[in-house]
Amino acid sequence: MSVEVDVLLQEAKESIEAAQNYRSELQQRLHGLNQARKQIRGSSGQARETLRKHFAELQAAATRLLAERLANLLTEVDTIEADSIKPLDDCQSLIEHGVGQADELLREGEAALRCGLGEKEDKLGSFTKKAMHIQLDSLPEVPALVDVPCVSAQFDDSLLSLLRDRVARHGAVSSHPPVQIEELQERPGSILVRWCKVDEDFAAADYRLQYRRSGSGGSQYEDAYIGRESEFLVLHLDPHTDYLFRVCARGEGRTEWSPWSIPQTGYTTLAPHEWRSGTEGYILSSRKNIALRNDSSQSRCPVLYSKAPTYFCGQTLTFKISAAGQMDRRDSLGVCIDSESEEESLQRDQAVCISTNGAVFVNGKEMTNQLPAVTVGSAVTFDMEVVSLFPISNNNTSEGGNFKLRVTIGSGNREVVFDWLVDQPVDCLFFGCSFVHSGWKVLVF
Repeated sequence: MSVEVDVLLQEAKESIEAAQNYRSELQQRLHGLNQARKQIRGSSGQARETLRKHFAELQAAATRLLAERLANLLTEVDTIEADSIKPLDDCQSLIEHGVGQADELLREGEAALRCGLGEKEDKLGSFTKKAMHIQLDSLPEVPALVDVPCVSAQFDDSLLSLLRDRVARHGAVSSHPPVQIEELQERPGSILVRWCKVDEDFAAADYRLQYRRSGSGGSQYEDAYIGRESEFLVLHLDPHTDYLFRVCARGEGRTEWSPWSIPQTGYTTLAPHEWRSGTEGYILSSRKNIALRNDSSQSRCPVLYSKAPTYFCGQTLTFKISAAGQMDRRDSLGVCIDSESEEESLQRDQAVCISTNGAVFVNGKEMTNQLPAVTVGSAVTFDMEVVSLFPISNNNTSEGGNFKLRVTIGSGNREVVFDWLVDQPVDCLFFGCSFVHSGWKVLVF
């Protein structure tokens, strides 16, 4: 009986645990539903506000443009009217002056006819001279109606239909943006953002990536990238800080951008790569990720190492050359096990590097394979992965190492892949550079 009770108790405990897990899963799904509902209602309200604001601004602008056009046309009518009426007013004044002279002449003539015989001759003579002076046969010319303006207004009837057609196609409402952020991958002091199209019918010409600090009310989104690529490494980010990322696209032949993707939160726990301060011959930027070789010495080529071993296998380490000096075969860019060596170049044991002439060195030995020469704008990348860890033994030590890393060095459009044997397990590496001549400027990320 006790065994059966124990079995029942065990089953009851398992059922209770299963019910708790089931309830927890359901609660998580309820939370997901609430988040989805919040997104739908929030984005719908924002879309309504955007539509109302845009069409109110459009309506105000259209009203202003129509009022300006009406004022211009009315001004044209006023100008035509004024210019056309002035000659008529001048002609009217001339005619009215002639009518006044004729009235006065008529009064004098009638008075001359009524006067006595003694004055008749003098007054008739004076009247005759005055009549000849007025030139009663000279009449001003009055323009015919066909010769004076008849002002009218004309309109292009197609404007309304064109406007109706354009307005009918103006604006769009979409339930999903055409692009979404696909992956946020942490890198030292940076985040690699990848995105993809979710609308296959949308032909994207350019993408636009923006980011901002999360939880900062006054923080505004700022552009990180505009171009045709579908990934970008956002640099200069503070570790253990949340950032919001969003992306949109511009269609082929279009000027406007698509709706923004749903913002995604990302952060990096990895400290940014920094050069070591105080190395002779180098000036560092404020963030210590850019180094400038500022003096030249043919006899000594100091190595500038990283502040700490911040490069981990599985990551990509990039050296970006923004300025170049004179090339020398002793120059080097690469990674190493330690940073205490007094060698004047990374072309030494326990290091792999590339020279500015494109030669690749492994533990101080030059490989037969060579990469393109390093110039302004070059990006040299190092990728490493652990291939195998051999048992530590005298035999393996005599073979040159017991820890194998597969190294890929890329420069330009070429790569060199090889296995690097080191005599001790490593999980993080230093990086470094050395230049014989001044003028070289390198960014590491």
